[in-house]
This record gives sequence, structure tokens and C-alpha cells, in this order.
Amino acid sequence: MNTLPIILGMLAAFAPLSIDMYLPALPAMAAALGTDTASAQVTVAAYFLGMAGGQIIYGPVMDRYGRKPPLYFGVGLFVLASLACAAADSLGHMVWLRVLQALGGCAGMVVSRAVVRDVAHLRDPVRLMGRLMLVMGAAPMLAPFLGGLIADVAGWRAIFLFLAAFGALALALVAFVLPETLPPERRRRIPFTAVLADYGRLLTDSRLLRPALTSGFASGAMFAYIAGSPSVFIEVHHIPTSQFGLWFGLNAGGLILMSQLTGKLAERFTRERLMSCVVAFLLADGVVLFVASWLGAPFLVIIGCIFVFLACMGLVLPLATVLAMQHFASVAGTASAVLGTLQFGIGATSGAILGVWSNGTGMPMASMILLSFACSALVWFRR
Repeated sequence: MNTLPIILGMLAAFAPLSIDMYLPALPAMAAALGTDTASAQVTVAAYFLGMAGGQIIYGPVMDRYGRKPPLYFGVGLFVLASLACAAADSLGHMVWLRVLQALGGCAGMVVSRAVVRDVAHLRDPVRLMGRLMLVMGAAPMLAPFLGGLIADVAGWRAIFLFLAAFGALALALVAFVLPETLPPERRRRIPFTAVLADYGRLLTDSRLLRPALTSGFASGAMFAYIAGSPSVFIEVHHIPTSQFGLWFGLNAGGLILMSQLTGKLAERFTRERLMSCVVAFLLADGVVLFVASWLGAPFLVIIGCIFVFLACMGLVLPLATVLAMQHFASVAGTASAVLGTLQFGIGATSGAILGVWSNGTGMPMASMILLSFACSALVWFRR
């Protein structure tokens, strides 16, 4: 079982790799597809959209057929879509291919959360989620460096060839190393109407909805940062493009560091109390970032606020996942789908709003981050 966090981390890393690796090459991709960088950012939102919608499908399928069979389809689709992205010849084609890529890749995110719930009786789920975040967190830390290097050496299309190879490796590990954690006797062979009933029950159960929406709105802040950071860093604060990956990776390092402390902190303060402290701290940090952006503070102040909130996300995401799913062992796949859909649905909405709102300053990104944290705190502290 020592390889379990690594494999699950790889599966969950499809999203950050697919989003972050090509950010440094976005201008080159836009030029090759006959458009501008601002228009090409819709390919990021397209991936968010596919991630949000696809998870709804995989959840009940995994509860019915086990964890591995849907993974074969999903990861296989990710590999094929990545190869097609490498050959795309227009922005329209790229947008649809990115949706397909996300529809395949999101299977990994659903199953990673479901497997953590499956083995909760064998391992501390908070610690396991923390280790998964270590592997997953390395992806956004390394992705811009790796993507920029690949693009410089072999062009932006080679980035998608790398993603296809990464997916093929993950598929091999799923087939030959990953254990099936949902035995046949625990699978739910129910009609479609019962699946809808499960979703209806989960979407009205505060035990899942409260932590899911709390982490969903917090994720909205993170996606606003992902979508807005190239413009804010490079155009507003005049950070050289070559240094973008350095700062992006530094911030991801904070997320990795804190994710490894989640288990110990949860034992000391309890999961609910720790979540309350972190949500309150995120709101305070959002206020500081907003004021600093409004006053035109130096870049180091802005990056400091961003580092703090991403470090806190290293606590929020594993805590929220365990809190949301701890009462739903019999429908872990479906519960994981609800959690992921809310996170990526809110994230996609946040990114879309930011794209329309962008005005060449840092205020839209700071405003979306503050608004997201305010909504997160409102959900969490409202009993």
C-alpha cells in the first residue's frame, strides 16, 4: 500500500498538469492557432468545465462497477485527447479537445477521493490525503518549469505529447499496481432513478454540502489566481516571463508544506476546529490582498498574500474532503463526484467571471479571491 499515495497523486495531478504546464506557452499556442492570448485563455475555462461535468458521470459508475474499470476508460480518453490537442489547428478545435481531455482526466480525481474513503478503516484518511496532496502539489510547482522547458526545446505541441505519455504511465500503474478497493459485494447495482435519488439526498445533506461548498468557494479563489496570475505577474508587476514559473512554483511549495502538517494539526485541534481557524484566516488574508492591490503595493506584498492563502489551501482541501465524505462509505464514488463537481464548477465560474472582468490591473483577481473567501466563510460559519 506504500505506492497508493503516489498512484492516487498521479491520477489527481491530471488537472494541475493539464492546466499549469501550458500556461508559459499560452502566447505561442495562441499565435499558432491564429488568436490572441486573452482569447486562448478560454481553453483553461474549457478544462474546468469538463472537469466539473465529467465527475457527475463517473461517481455512480464507480460505485456500480468498481474503481478500476471506469479509470481505464477515463485515463484512456485523456491520453487520446492529449494527442489530439497536440495536433489541433484552430482555437475552436482546441476548446472542444480540452473539454474531452478534462472529461477523461477527471476520472482520476473522483477515484482518488473515493479510494481514500474506501481504505479509511486501514489508514488515517487525513494523513493519506495529506500525502496525496504532496504528490499532487508537486504538479503545479514543477509544471510551469517543465512546460516552459518543453516548449523552448520542442514547441508548445510537445507539452500535450508529454501529457499523453504521463497518462499512459498512469494507465499502466492502474492496470498492474493499483488495487481494487471496492469489492463486488459492496458495489451498488441500482437503477438510474436511484442514482438521481442519491444525488438529491447528497445535495441536501449538510454533512457533505457544508465542507464541499466551503472548499468549493475556496477553490474559486485558487482558480482565480491560476487564471489571473499570468496577467497580474507579467503585465501589472512586470515580472519577466522566464521568472513566472519560479514564483508560481514557490507558491505551490507553500501548499505542499502545509498539506503535510494537516494530519498532526487535525489530531491536536480536531478537524472541525482546524477548518474554522483556516477559513477565518483565509478571509483575513483575502482582505489584506484586496487592500494591498487597491493601494498598488509592491509585488513582494502581493506574492506574500498569495503564498499564505495557497499554504492554507493545503489544509482546506484534505480536511474538506475527509469531512465531506466520512459519512458516505456506501456511495463514496457519488459523494466524491458531488464534491469535485462543486469545486470545479465554482472554479470554472470564478475563472469565467475573471476573464470578463479583467481590466489590466490586479484588482479583478484580488476582488474574486476576496469574494470567494467571503462566500466560503459564510457557508462554513452558518449553522
